[in-house]
Amino acid sequence: MDLGLNGKVALVLGASRGLGLASAKALAAEGAKVMIASSNRDNASAALADLRAAGHAEADATLADVRLESHADAAVKATVERFGALDILVNNAGGPPFGRFDQFSDKHWQEAFELSFLSAVRFSRAALPYLRRSGQGRIINVISFSVRNAVEGSLLSTSMRMGVVGFSKLLSREVGEDGVTVNNVASGMILTDRIRESRLKAMLEKGMTEEQALRELAGEVPLRRLGRPDEFGSVVAFLASERASYVNGATLQVDGGLGLGLL
Repeated sequence: MDLGLNGKVALVLGASRGLGLASAKALAAEGAKVMIASSNRDNASAALADLRAAGHAEADATLADVRLESHADAAVKATVERFGALDILVNNAGGPPFGRFDQFSDKHWQEAFELSFLSAVRFSRAALPYLRRSGQGRIINVISFSVRNAVEGSLLSTSMRMGVVGFSKLLSREVGEDGVTVNNVASGMILTDRIRESRLKAMLEKGMTEEQALRELAGEVPLRRLGRPDEFGSVVAFLASERASYVNGATLQVDGGLGLGLL
C-alpha cells in the first residue's frame, strides 16, 4: 500500500531513540523527508547515521529541548530551511518519573507539565502556519495507553497525557477546515528504554532475571508479547498519510489489547 508520503516533510521530536526514532524510521521508509529532533547531540548524531545507513538520505537532525519555547520555534525553522516545507509534526517526549503522590513536589508537577503537555502545545503552535500551508498537515502526539487504563504510579504522566487528549480533540476541530488533522497514538508495553527503566527495572530489583521479567510482562498482554518499536512507528506513518485523511481527533491504542477500557 502506497501511503502517499513520498516527498512529505516531517519533524519528529524525541527522535534519537525509542518510539520517536521508530516513528522517524517508518516515515523515512515511506519516502518522507525527516528532521529528527533531540536534546542530546551524540544520540541525535547516532540516530541520523542510522537513518542514512538505511538509505534515507533525505534526513537531518537538530537539537531541541522540548521543554523550551525557543527550541520549538528554532526546530520548526530549521526543518523548513532544510527541506522547504513542513507537513507532519510528531510530538514525542520522554515521560516524567513514576511514583506515589506524596513523592512529588510542585517542582515535579511543573517539570511534568513542561515536558509532557506544554511541549505539544508549543511545537504545534510553531508548526501550524506551515501545516496549514501544506493543505494536508498532520499533528501526531505520542502518549500512553494510561489515558484510558489507569497505570499505578503514572500519576504525573497520566495527568499530563489526559490534558494532551483534550487539547488534541479541540484543536482538531479548529484546524480541520485547513486540512490539518490532529491525532494521538497511545503506546502500551512497547519494549523501549522507558519500559526498561520503569517496569523492568523494578522487577529486576526484586531478584528476577531479565528473561523472567520480560516473560511476566508479556503474560499481561493478550498477544503474549511486548510490542516492537517498529510496530508503533507503522501506526504513526499511517496517521501521517493520505490513507488516514478522515481520521481526526482520535486516540489510537497500540498495546496488543492490554488496555481494558471500552472507549
